[in-house]
Amino acid sequence: MSDRDHELVDILDEVWTSIETFAEDLREDEWKRSTELPGWTVQDNLVHISAVESMSLGRPWRDHEASNLSHVRNEVGTSNEHAVDSRRTWSGTEALAEFHVLTRERLAGLRALDEDGFGADSWTPVGPGTVRDLLPFRVFDSWVHEQDMRRAVQQPGDLDSRAAQLTHAMIADAMPYVVGKKVAPPEGSTVVFSVTGVVPRDLALQIVGGRAAKVEGVAEPTVRLTMDGVTFERVACGRVAPRAALAAHEVRIDGDAALGRRVLDEMNYLF
Repeated sequence: MSDRDHELVDILDEVWTSIETFAEDLREDEWKRSTELPGWTVQDNLVHISAVESMSLGRPWRDHEASNLSHVRNEVGTSNEHAVDSRRTWSGTEALAEFHVLTRERLAGLRALDEDGFGADSWTPVGPGTVRDLLPFRVFDSWVHEQDMRRAVQQPGDLDSRAAQLTHAMIADAMPYVVGKKVAPPEGSTVVFSVTGVVPRDLALQIVGGRAAKVEGVAEPTVRLTMDGVTFERVACGRVAPRAALAAHEVRIDGDAALGRRVLDEMNYLF
């Protein structure tokens, strides 16, 4: 196992432990509270993580079909909905117990892998890859769903962990695609994301040859979007409508307001 492999497994352990520690004191009504994901409760978010890890262990849940798919947008969402619906008759305590067993088993399996094991073929959300390729996505998914759960019960936390930092970096890495491909502003345009809070960053992009390239030292960009880290994650992951965040003054646009609104509207790259 390389140092990076070891680090990623440790980060997974940290985020799953954070979820478990936070969730062990939830009341049953809190488990059933709605989150920013349409149709999903706090418990559903946890069960989704369990279902993915069970699949990674070679035990996919395929023996149940949800009856209500009205809020589902695609085939992946349909599969996810079948899985979470299969546990909706359970209590939150039961769902958490299953989460504990599955994540501990998954961690033990990952820690037992050698270099070849981490290089073995694996599914990933973006297509075929290796176990090594999958792990950052599992950190990302777990941390984002932890935040969904925490916001629903108004218990913020785990905002400056290694999982948080990795997730924010992955979101930042998607912004050149958002700006260059989805928005496609004129050649030479510069867009800066100024993210404040516990995981701050300034991400400056310039359109060069039709692509959005990372640049340094842009003092007067065409447009600057300023928001805290929580809003950055919520908008990019489709947890809040862009214009709602703007109306709530959670995002500030300086410079070309029309371009800024277009960028904000296209920031969601997951759905």
